[in-house]
Amino acid sequence: MREGDALEMSGPEEMDASCMKGDLAMEVDAHPGREGSATSEAWRRALAKVVPAVVVLRTTAARAFDTETAGASYATGFVVDRARGIILTNRHVVKPGPVVAEAMFVNREEVPVYPIYRDPIHDFGFFRFDPEAIKFLLYEEIPLTPEAACVGLEIRVVGNDSGEKVSILAGTLARLDRDAPHYKKDGYNDFNTFYMQAASGTKGGSSGSPVIDCQGRAVALNAGSKSSSASAFFLPLERVSSFVVRALSLIQTNWSSFGSKPNSIAIPRGTLQVTFVHKGFDETRRLGLKNETEKMVRLVSHAGETGMLIVESVVPGGPAHKHLEPGDVLVHVNGEVVTQFLTLETLLDNNVEGDINLQIERGGIPLTVKLKVQDLHSITPNYFLEVSGAVIHPLSYQQARNFRFKCGLVYVADTGYILSRAGVPRHAIIKKLAGEETSQIDEFISVLSRLCRGARVPLEYVSHVDRHRNKSVLVTVDRHEWYAPPQLYVRDDSTGLWVARPAIPESTLLSSTVNCGRISTTSVGTPVIAAEQMEDDHQNKSENWENRCNRMQTDDENIVDDSISGDGSFTEKKRRRLEEDSIVEGRLFSNVASNDFKDQNFERQPNLEDTEVLHHQVAVRTNASIAEQAIEPTLVMFEVHVPPSCMIDGVHSQHFFGTGVIVHHSETMGLAAVDKNTVAVSVSDVMLSFAAYPIEIPGEVVFLHPVHNYALVAYDPSALGVGASSVHAAELLPEPALQRGDSVYLVGLSRSLQATSRKSIVTNPCAALNISSADCPRYRATNMEVIELDTGNCIAIQFCHVSESFYENCHVFSDVLTPDFGSTFSGVLTNEQGMVQALWASFSTQLKYGCSSLEDHQFVRGIPIYAISQVLEKIVHQEPGPFLLINGVKRPMPSLRILEVELFPTLLSKARNFGLSDGWVQALAKKDPIRRQVLRVKGCLAGSKAEGLLEQGDMILAINKEPVTCFLDIENACRELDKCDYNAGELKMTILRQGQEREIIVGTDIRDGNGTTRMLNWCGCVIQDPHSAVRALGFLPEEGHGVYVAR
Repeated sequence: MREGDALEMSGPEEMDASCMKGDLAMEVDAHPGREGSATSEAWRRALAKVVPAVVVLRTTAARAFDTETAGASYATGFVVDRARGIILTNRHVVKPGPVVAEAMFVNREEVPVYPIYRDPIHDFGFFRFDPEAIKFLLYEEIPLTPEAACVGLEIRVVGNDSGEKVSILAGTLARLDRDAPHYKKDGYNDFNTFYMQAASGTKGGSSGSPVIDCQGRAVALNAGSKSSSASAFFLPLERVSSFVVRALSLIQTNWSSFGSKPNSIAIPRGTLQVTFVHKGFDETRRLGLKNETEKMVRLVSHAGETGMLIVESVVPGGPAHKHLEPGDVLVHVNGEVVTQFLTLETLLDNNVEGDINLQIERGGIPLTVKLKVQDLHSITPNYFLEVSGAVIHPLSYQQARNFRFKCGLVYVADTGYILSRAGVPRHAIIKKLAGEETSQIDEFISVLSRLCRGARVPLEYVSHVDRHRNKSVLVTVDRHEWYAPPQLYVRDDSTGLWVARPAIPESTLLSSTVNCGRISTTSVGTPVIAAEQMEDDHQNKSENWENRCNRMQTDDENIVDDSISGDGSFTEKKRRRLEEDSIVEGRLFSNVASNDFKDQNFERQPNLEDTEVLHHQVAVRTNASIAEQAIEPTLVMFEVHVPPSCMIDGVHSQHFFGTGVIVHHSETMGLAAVDKNTVAVSVSDVMLSFAAYPIEIPGEVVFLHPVHNYALVAYDPSALGVGASSVHAAELLPEPALQRGDSVYLVGLSRSLQATSRKSIVTNPCAALNISSADCPRYRATNMEVIELDTGNCIAIQFCHVSESFYENCHVFSDVLTPDFGSTFSGVLTNEQGMVQALWASFSTQLKYGCSSLEDHQFVRGIPIYAISQVLEKIVHQEPGPFLLINGVKRPMPSLRILEVELFPTLLSKARNFGLSDGWVQALAKKDPIRRQVLRVKGCLAGSKAEGLLEQGDMILAINKEPVTCFLDIENACRELDKCDYNAGELKMTILRQGQEREIIVGTDIRDGNGTTRMLNWCGCVIQDPHSAVRALGFLPEEGHGVYVAR
């Protein structure tokens, strides 16, 4: 049974057909009373001997491989050789790929186990362990007795059923010739064998359990079940026991003890790449079987034979391709009548790499074909390529049979980051990369080695669900090195470990990094797997510290690397790329309060086609409003991808879309502003598409405001080419602030980069946000006042922040509702001249409906542009701050002084009830007659300087004797501290606490815009410093503030 959940059957039709066949072919033991009359005492003695030899297996598949996905699970196994420590279980438990496993005996002793064999076809495999590691338990091996299985035999299934340590389920063997169960269309399925069936009711976790008789002998191996009934399916042990005899003989010769290093065990396995099914004589007659052939088969076969083997499918490119066809009836193999799977497989295994003669009947016509028996292990992959999280290896016989493809093609077992970002599905077959054929892994690696970092090249693939149509996508080579360089891993069956080495030589990597113009012509030879060992879960020893986030991935749960660099600043990492003396600061042009670039033209030589495109765009925009015409060249569509290995700060998705606006554009640097619901973390890949010119270029996150909901993303203007002349920065208008009733133009972009605008009225220019914490702490806008319009300020579903396919479906719907697009689209708010007054930004929240769990939702509000212009002015004027390398130039980035306290407004009318005096009510109302509110403390961020000084419920009345009524007053007070040369960064506050007015001094904190700069990826666990959303919960450990497990 597949661990975790019960396996689903392929469908009721197959189940019905199988049951019908079983009713006609059932054999009843002539002496059932001999085994069925076992007493309860006999069962107690048998179970007392069996239970100590049954183990609970905890397995972790470190990588997806072949038919299996990555993940952890529980299963069962049992000892079949005590002296050498061999455990028998299912193939899908041993797994064909990298696995880390432990066996727990009934007395809670645990030992590591290592895979030594998994059958390419049938659902059985073996682990090995050190028998000397078991110190306190007496146990015996369980003998294998497949000949004892018969219909009517009373059995017990002993194992870890439904997660229980020991579960004993009773049943009676009802069938010995059931068709192999079909579990799934794109996963592991057994074939070319019979299965046994009993109504034992086994469920998840009992995979690999022994099916025993009353004498404590294993007669079958539990493998699967039907979830909608109590039926369980057992693998017969004929093939298993035959293997054990041969395997033990080889082990005895090559492996005298556990500690010695054995040679890998080679078990001959032959195949024709043909799937056979056993059909009754009634069905073979319908296929044209002649009467004399049926008479001969019945005569020479064993008593009770009811059918023959029929060809069900043939794998393309296999030995039988174009020789055998579905519906062929197998009669003879090398002159011997064959009607059973076991006989056929024995002949194939004994003739590996040899020729056999098959006599078949096709539509009543006898035919003889000579086929070469292929080595089954040669088409079962034992290595894989890992590139940017994607696992790629040759297509196995199992999946080739499922998908009807040729074995050995380039198969995607896991899309990882590089392929999922491009939309390539799991199980895809890669046909071409960068325009070159890639029919084998070696060809794929050769092309990959010639691609430079950040290159975007076409990839052509075919999916098994649409196998007759090739699809093409753009793949981006990892630009930031979120992952280690491509690695090749090969399985070493002698140790159960995997051996790793770089797939691309380091010299080739360096040359491909320099040669970014096109694919070079340097070829790479066939990769050789050797040298470096890695435990089963593939410990990734590479250290990737580049681009603002330290990252180290070691997947081995037994190895902890605490040598994390203490210097995690993005500046220091970027600084290594260039020599100190080679950096020359370029001249800056600013667009903070006026449009300095309206008439600026870069010196380029545009070609005729580009000029025609620009003129056409100008002509189209003449039908739009003045505001739309002015602002459209400044709008940018963001597409953001977050690597799965870098899901920090509680980011809730890996793919985001949103609209931003260019706020600065010069010869050396461009800056675009966008909400943090689109650019949530700095460790992300950002692509910018410009409304002014059809081009897409990468961007770098350079500033994440610690409080306000916006980020600044830099781009290289030189990458725009001739389009740089049509792109310019928006003119920002921070003052005067918008007032209620003001008219504004709301301008946004659709996914097709079409600008859409509408005239709106400001209904509330100072609405205070109140967003509750998410179930997983992540950024939420606090201490912010936003702008509301008459656009229907309702909660919007995730149009911009879900998968691309979902977005496209919703995009069609949103275009129909263009008049209310302001409730779903992000963009900007401008006046009639197109001067930006606010960023129309997307915010994230979670809502709960009834008793259901929290669901992510988005809504849009306006962020006053002064929040952006203040930081932009510091960047442009290069005010002192930590340096950041942007487009090859070191630039100081601003740090902000903030009060790390979460506040909320309370109306003065309500504040009276909390003890606010009439004098303060009048003073606050006089200071701000519109808001007429007072700020109260909701909580202090853990680890902040305000912690312990301000308490929940405190009212902040004044700072430095000046009344405070809004969040902006506190921000201005913090900025005033930076203007003083001699101050301790403290605010003198007047507060009201429990009806008592107090004067206190509260410290402020300095925060930069880098966001999280260090993380550790260990065994798939993402660990980081506690980010602000975690600290907002109000608790941190006293010593060192601890570490936070992001996922």
